[in-house]
Amino acid sequence: MTDSTVLPRHVSTVLLLTALVLLIIGIKAIGYIATIIAVSAILAMIIYPPTKALRARGLPEVVAVGVVAAVACLAVLLLCYLVFFSFETLIADLPLYQRELTARLSEILTLLDRYGIETGSFSPSSVNLQGFVGLLSSSATSIADLLLYLFFIAVTTIFMLFEAPRMPGRIRKVMKSDEAVEAFSRMSRFLIDFVIVRTEVNLIHGFLFGAFLWVMGVHAAVLWGALTFLLSYIPYIGLVIAALPAIFFAWLQFGIWGAIAVIAAVAILNALVENPIFAHVASQRFDIPALVVIISVIFWGWALGVAGMIFAVPLTLIVLMVAQLSSDWAWVNTILGVDHLFTGERTSPAETRETDAPPAR
Repeated sequence: MTDSTVLPRHVSTVLLLTALVLLIIGIKAIGYIATIIAVSAILAMIIYPPTKALRARGLPEVVAVGVVAAVACLAVLLLCYLVFFSFETLIADLPLYQRELTARLSEILTLLDRYGIETGSFSPSSVNLQGFVGLLSSSATSIADLLLYLFFIAVTTIFMLFEAPRMPGRIRKVMKSDEAVEAFSRMSRFLIDFVIVRTEVNLIHGFLFGAFLWVMGVHAAVLWGALTFLLSYIPYIGLVIAALPAIFFAWLQFGIWGAIAVIAAVAILNALVENPIFAHVASQRFDIPALVVIISVIFWGWALGVAGMIFAVPLTLIVLMVAQLSSDWAWVNTILGVDHLFTGERTSPAETRETDAPPAR
């Protein structure tokens, strides 16, 4: 009797793992479509609460969705305009940056020569920014493709907003259990809260960093502020990647002390915004083991590219939420140490110290 009960479970596990592998391969194969759906779902989570609030005030569903979608589209278009304008200005001033770079490299070579360090045949004029920008432009998406991409995301997000109020009823029909429906509702609220909190903190961080660079006079300050807002979704490494261009241009303009000033600003903003504000707003609800976060960034970056890295944590939370709802896969969350995110249970202080990990950002 034991074998007859164990064997089907083993077979079921193998089948589920096989289906999971095929699903991963499928996601990679249809990366373009999967990215549009994933980004639209996360954007719908961000703007659904305002839509729900407008409907609660008596506005028809179409009007509420239309108003929120229009405001969101205007915000995205304004951000795109500022980024493209800053980038065009950057390209136009490229000869100036080339001269500044040559001067800075000459200073470094002079310093190295003073201390007797050989630099070989290296020449400051051998570093060509024009070639680097040309390589970057050739690998970037064209404006037409980007606009089409944004259009598909906008349309998908709008239709997701129309379907969102009807989802609880459909889920109730499928699960046929009030307890399961309540669990799904609790997990959904947690996921939406995480996305909203992360977006608010990123907005504060990007605005403050861009404002600091603008006051300091660093080239393309708006562009680096917008880059900080977007890349801050990538845990641990996003802020570092976003700060590198600003540090480079501050070094070009103001020398080593300009670069040090930007580095200090990054450290101060991280101490003031990322830690106290995020921890206060999140109330320690979003503590995810660092290993889970890093693996999610690697996996979603491989599957969906840059968009996957930016939204790695929300996408992983969606997968973990589905696993938590399955009796066959809930143990995975326990092994990963994330089951408390959905059950609301807290570990003891001793366990917390033993498994302490920085919160996901």
